[in-house]
Amino acid sequence: MGKKVTPYQGSSQSKKQQVEKMFDNISGNYDGLNRVISMGTDVSWRKKVVKMAKDHQPENVLDIATGTGDLAIQIAEAADAKKIVGLDLSEGMLKVGRKKIMSKNLQTKIEMIQGDSEALPFDDNSFDVITVAFGVRNFENLELGLSEIYRVLKKGGLFIVLETSVPTKFPFKQGYKFYSSLILPTIGKMFSKDKEAYTYLSKSAAEFPYGEKFNNILKKIGFINVASDPQTLGVATIYNASK
Repeated sequence: MGKKVTPYQGSSQSKKQQVEKMFDNISGNYDGLNRVISMGTDVSWRKKVVKMAKDHQPENVLDIATGTGDLAIQIAEAADAKKIVGLDLSEGMLKVGRKKIMSKNLQTKIEMIQGDSEALPFDDNSFDVITVAFGVRNFENLELGLSEIYRVLKKGGLFIVLETSVPTKFPFKQGYKFYSSLILPTIGKMFSKDKEAYTYLSKSAAEFPYGEKFNNILKKIGFINVASDPQTLGVATIYNASK
């Protein structure tokens, strides 16, 4: 595991409390800023996650760290799942998501709830598919969060993670470091009232145990059929595993 990175250095709050505060602060412009920062590539990554979820033919889906609900909405529109639950720490992000869901008349299919990924309010073996897009690196205790996901996933269920990673080959590794450490925080500061948020998002991505390290953590928790698929020269990775 890398060193612990928190949004507000020097704060006495836990990482979990800081992450909740940070996402509440940036919820209003999070969607638009994400498109700019990722240069739209996150859209194609999410489409792959949606297809994987749909192909599993789930009756119910849990989207953890759902944020403003983009992934939950896309799965609802693509798959025949009867129920999709979007869970997030940040009520600010959920409020934005609920408005989007209402505008698409999906409120009977998607439920947005505030909750903690490390203490999921669901029974064992509850969901056919569980997804997390750009959220696992915000877990305060990564293994505890993954253990909770394993607990509520049905036997034979599918767990899909989309998360940032770091390119390993020259010159992409050097280009990514320049972009993530200088350009990304600068864009974030220009458009967000929370100047520290996008610096944290950059640093947390660099410290996250991506690739084979994350595969090994999933296996340690008990997941089987663990696989990872780097995206766009390695700046993100899609992981999938079963129970």
